[in-house]
Amino acid sequence: MTDNPSLARTLTRLRPPSLQRASALYLFAFVIVLFGVWIPDTFLTSVTFRLVAADQVVIAILAIAILVPLVVGAFDLSVGAMLAFSLVVLTWLEANTELDAVVSSLIAIAACGLVGFLSGLLVVRFKVNSFIATLGMSQILGATSLWISENRQIAGVFSEEFLSYGRRDVAGVPIVFVYLIGITLVVWYVLQATPLGRNMFATGSNSEAARLSGVKTDRLVWGSLVVSALIAGLGGIVYGMKIGSYSNSFGPPLLFPAFAAVFFGATQFTRRPNVWGTLVAVYVLAFGVKGLQLAFTSGVYWITPMFNGVALLAAVTLASRSGLIKLRRTQRRGADPTPAATDGEPTGRHRTSEDITPTTDEVLR
Repeated sequence: MTDNPSLARTLTRLRPPSLQRASALYLFAFVIVLFGVWIPDTFLTSVTFRLVAADQVVIAILAIAILVPLVVGAFDLSVGAMLAFSLVVLTWLEANTELDAVVSSLIAIAACGLVGFLSGLLVVRFKVNSFIATLGMSQILGATSLWISENRQIAGVFSEEFLSYGRRDVAGVPIVFVYLIGITLVVWYVLQATPLGRNMFATGSNSEAARLSGVKTDRLVWGSLVVSALIAGLGGIVYGMKIGSYSNSFGPPLLFPAFAAVFFGATQFTRRPNVWGTLVAVYVLAFGVKGLQLAFTSGVYWITPMFNGVALLAAVTLASRSGLIKLRRTQRRGADPTPAATDGEPTGRHRTSEDITPTTDEVLR
């Protein structure tokens, strides 16, 4: 210990993050070391890292789309179907019109924005719970996608130039990963460095208190659903540039890994839904699954959901246990039950898994 306050602050900054706040980073280090020793010839290769980086881009974009409304306390379960809807609109336009692919992409993204607007209308004007409204909207989108595609795969409609925007590399990095970093930086900046982002977090933390403070909470919820739909639509376009075809099995199956990444990421760093925690969670889970797939070359079809589920439960349980221990310590102090706030945490209360998962009342509200 030191009596110098400046030196003490410097030492505090240099201290490694706690396991509770950065369990994803420790898990990532464990995965790299484990599979680096176990299967170094297949795991520690540039091919593996490039494949994982590119393959997880759509899931990561989907997770960011989920994160935006979650910040204001709303759920968007339609984003998986929104991916497919965006892609089927794009492929249909390319197959049946003479429109340029860029124009078709903008139309597809705008169509998704319109769907997000309708979801916001149901949630804000008609007071339908966002969980239920977006769940119903996802079924409508699924039916619409099947109708447009006539329940068949659509392939061979994109030009080589259009596909090159999803398949080329930039300085050895897949270009789709560059797109992901760009989207992540924009969302991070808005949420963390603008009054709009602070108002969104205030709305998600306590909507009524934020409204009484002058925050237009209804507009934020409505707008967040529109932005979520636009981001999901963009994810569908990125997938189209990368894969080059539409399949009716695309979209909704990506919903759970995206939600798992958002909730896993919410236990990291700031202990609330955050962009970088979400991105780290996506790739920690992906590298863990890839390592297991490379280590066990056959009969591992069950590994992906198993690893995602176990990692999510372990991280949330760890964060919840940490919050409960701190809460009990605070209660034992008795005379001074309200410690000073740190890192934006509310005073007198420590976060548990209940802070990042919906309560029954919230779901049915």
